[in-house]
Amino acid sequence: MSSLIPFSDEGSEKFLALRKHYEEILRLIEPNPDRDGLVRTPLRVAKTLLDFTSGYEMDPSAILKSAMFKEDYSQMVIVKDIDFYSLCEHHMLPFYGKAHVAYIPNGYITGLSKIARVVDAFARRLQVQERMTSQIKDCIQETLQPLGVMVVIEASHMCMQMRGVEKQNSVTTTSDFTGAFNRAKTREEFMNLIARK
Repeated sequence: MSSLIPFSDEGSEKFLALRKHYEEILRLIEPNPDRDGLVRTPLRVAKTLLDFTSGYEMDPSAILKSAMFKEDYSQMVIVKDIDFYSLCEHHMLPFYGKAHVAYIPNGYITGLSKIARVVDAFARRLQVQERMTSQIKDCIQETLQPLGVMVVIEASHMCMQMRGVEKQNSVTTTSDFTGAFNRAKTREEFMNLIARK
């Protein structure tokens, strides 16, 4: 995914403040912060952090409404294997994986790419996986008013892989659901469909 921060934002107050803070951090941890390889590091890291947290500038509900269509379809709609990258709010280290989203329309559908954009809007913030799962579900439920929504997220957390317990192969799965997905049979159908490769 290309940077969501336009080049002109390099002059913004937020960007300049971040760049200055990263210069100070480098001076605290690096014996030679002025060497060639580090000269532009504060600029690059400031841009990266603004990209990683660009979800704060997005309105997920407006994303769905931008392609909301009246449609007489009431079967499950699934968008699976949506890649995402987020930052754990506890250590500001990445967690990443796949989101699987289903909803059962109740008169309205949305463009399929909009579901992926909603995932990005919530992922590109300081997050915890549990909250992100519920936020995606709540946004779709409140905006489209479907018969039900279910979200499953599978993620690897660098805060578990690089530090602490250092378990490189662990995967965390979270789920949340509303409406028709309260029925075990409907949830089972969704889980079977996302398991197929």
